[in-house]
Amino acid sequence: MAAISKPTLTITHVTTATAILNIDGVNFLTDPFFGAIEGTEYDSTAVWEQVDLKQFGFESIPPPPHLINKQGPALQLNELPPIDAVLLSHEDHLDNLDPEGRKLLDGRKVFTTVDGATNLRPRPGVVGLRPWETVTSCIGGKMYRITGTPCKQFPIGEVTGFVLETDSFGLDSSGKPNAIYFSGVTVYIDELREIGKRWHITAAIFNLGNATFDFPTGPVQITMDGKQAVQLARDIGADVMVPIHFESWEHFKEGRAELEEVFTREGFSDKVCWTAPGIPKVVF
Repeated sequence: MAAISKPTLTITHVTTATAILNIDGVNFLTDPFFGAIEGTEYDSTAVWEQVDLKQFGFESIPPPPHLINKQGPALQLNELPPIDAVLLSHEDHLDNLDPEGRKLLDGRKVFTTVDGATNLRPRPGVVGLRPWETVTSCIGGKMYRITGTPCKQFPIGEVTGFVLETDSFGLDSSGKPNAIYFSGVTVYIDELREIGKRWHITAAIFNLGNATFDFPTGPVQITMDGKQAVQLARDIGADVMVPIHFESWEHFKEGRAELEEVFTREGFSDKVCWTAPGIPKVVF
């Protein structure tokens, strides 16, 4: 009788929210961003044009509307392993999908928001997910169930996270499916507690950094800070948390040193799995 193999997860962080999730030998790529050069300024006018600026105290787009990159990708497109599918939290922000990253969408299965699927047409492999909507797809010869999860970001556009499960993950002792969670770009919201009720999360990959923009009406937080990350990880009962998205941009307020301080203070350090850019990290 053949031995039953245990599920495996290896994560290679590339930059920002871009990472390769090798799950049982199948490669998922998150939020492909590959064109950055350290120090590059990105014009974010198109994003600002979608915002009701008056609610933040502006009459017009504030100058300069730029995002400044501090660290390019650890891997280039020609250094990637074969990518089986893309998990795209949203398609309308350059730091989650840039022109170089778009090259990876053609001819592949891509899971994203409903708006994103519309905007990325006519690519037939793109699937849009609403919050808590689940699709089943054969990826790399294996059946995966992928569920969209709620996100709350800077108040424009749609964003999604993802829960991934497959039969080889099995069930926990209470009968809940074991699963992997990628947060997408979000702050903490109460709705996410539902994840822990539906699944046993063996690994949670969180976009952190406490990305924040300062407005006349006060700061607006875009991604989770360390304390929110600990709260969410505990709320959903995650076995391990893998932090990414905290090192690459000037508007990120918490880097690794600050996050380590928070995790230590919150008594959570033993459940954190750190990665180094470009180096595969075995999570389990």
